[in-house]
Amino acid sequence: MILLTPANYNRQLWKNGRGTTTELWRFDQDDQLLVRLSRASVVEDGPFSLFPGIERNLTVLSGPGFRLTGPGIDLHCAPLQPVTFPGDIPVTATETNGEPSEDFNVMTARGLPQPEVAVVQHTDLPAGGALALYTLGPCLVNGEAVNRDDLILTEGPARVRGEGSVIAVRLFGL
Repeated sequence: MILLTPANYNRQLWKNGRGTTTELWRFDQDDQLLVRLSRASVVEDGPFSLFPGIERNLTVLSGPGFRLTGPGIDLHCAPLQPVTFPGDIPVTATETNGEPSEDFNVMTARGLPQPEVAVVQHTDLPAGGALALYTLGPCLVNGEAVNRDDLILTEGPARVRGEGSVIAVRLFGL
């Protein structure tokens, strides 16, 4: 089990330069992005960055959420409800109404199986694929105390206990 904290994260500009993201963890192979976990703020209506060959999964963590629209895409991004969309189709955040929202992002290379993303609390997660747990509040993971905004990476099962929820990301094909 690997524990990453905010001290391990990397803050950077969005690809389109219209905001910032905090990269929590990434896995590259042969100079190609396979998986990236990050946080970002959506503070106004505007375009998302394009990521050719990448599938995206977004979960609003705080704020009222927003709408993502683009060719063939119309998604209501509500708090704690994961949504998926292709990274190479231009999408625009709308209906922010001047209220910022924080979101958690999972990006995976298109050739990989889609990750399973769920918000869970006080549960046992079986082994199978790589597992990333992003903590939304203090809790215990496999008996270890973790804080809000920590990220746990494990190959084995995970027991989550306590009041804090986590975003559980099951990754396959790594």
